[in-house]
Amino acid sequence: MTRPHVSFSDLRTAAYCARKCYYQRTLPAEEREPPPEVEAIRALELRYEPLLEAPPDALESEPIAVPPGRYRERLAATRRRLEDAGDWKRLRDPDKRDVFATGRHCRGIVHKVLAEPLEPALVSSGEPPETGVWKSQSVHAVAAAKALAWEHQESIERVWLEYPAYGVIRSVDMTTRRKAQYRSALRTVRELDGPPPRTKTRSKCESCEFATECGVKTRTLRSLLGIG
Repeated sequence: MTRPHVSFSDLRTAAYCARKCYYQRTLPAEEREPPPEVEAIRALELRYEPLLEAPPDALESEPIAVPPGRYRERLAATRRRLEDAGDWKRLRDPDKRDVFATGRHCRGIVHKVLAEPLEPALVSSGEPPETGVWKSQSVHAVAAAKALAWEHQESIERVWLEYPAYGVIRSVDMTTRRKAQYRSALRTVRELDGPPPRTKTRSKCESCEFATECGVKTRTLRSLLGIG
């Protein structure tokens, strides 16, 4: 019996919090679509060059997450680094965009597909960590690489993660550790037949839309300030 494919978004969420993934999967499909602000941030990726030339007051109205001057410095540094490595043009002019890729076990949208060598690029609306990428994004990256590799019957060794609201672009190598995390997330999603244990990292619960349904007690502003 063939198992159904697991979506990239379920894998990413399960790697972050399996219980959140369980509750998210109970929502109607239309409620799982990203909000408009996510698409607005992702759309920044199409305009890196104009953004680099834009005056600070023009950048004030853009959905960037850092001050205009700092944003342009970061993006300019990113462009120089990638130009030196020969990757800037490939990322700016990908072979394909918004490709729905289906692999052996997973499927989902790959925001950009680069050629020679074949590499996927994912565009995140969030904030990058100090170094590297978040674990959930690492799992997403492996899933995208595996799906594309399955379709093209070609090995993929690297994935790109872009954070356009911060002017940051990073590469992710397909290491043994990352692949193991992907397999763990895949097992977690496939075994979800009821709410799994709550996460021990309660900081994840503060902004979770399922906190009430989950039953976890989050810290209020008063408690954080030591009031009451």
